[in-house]
Amino acid sequence: MIHRRTMIGLLIASPLLARPVFAATPDIFAQGGIAIGGTDPVAYFDQMTAVAGTKDYTLMWKGAYWRFSSAGNMAKFEANPDAFAPHYGGYCAYAMSQGHIATTDPAAWTVHDGKLYLNYSKGVRRRWARDMVDSIVLADGHWPDALLS
Repeated sequence: MIHRRTMIGLLIASPLLARPVFAATPDIFAQGGIAIGGTDPVAYFDQMTAVAGTKDYTLMWKGAYWRFSSAGNMAKFEANPDAFAPHYGGYCAYAMSQGHIATTDPAAWTVHDGKLYLNYSKGVRRRWARDMVDSIVLADGHWPDALLS
């Protein structure tokens, strides 16, 4: 048997339980639906530089289009996307270390311990690089919860 006080509490709480769900920030930063501004993620590892991908080598992964400079790079990514995709979904690694999200510049990148990190700008990348190891620990603590903010 439900007591009157319990019933009143349920009635008052029910609108709170039925509140609308708002869309979170997408897991992958993709301007115009294209990840890393169309830059080939595999090239950061294999060529140690930012290389533009082409429309000829494009695939969809995690709701974003990824472009590649060659069929070989596209095949590598497709076989193991987590090995090549930028950490923190391609959002700025430094901003993530502060508990925020920010856009990135594909030219502001770092590969560290086998992971690709992108930053808002080359200036922010320099700040990130000064204390990268500690910043990664902080950013890992905020990822992916920062997307919900």
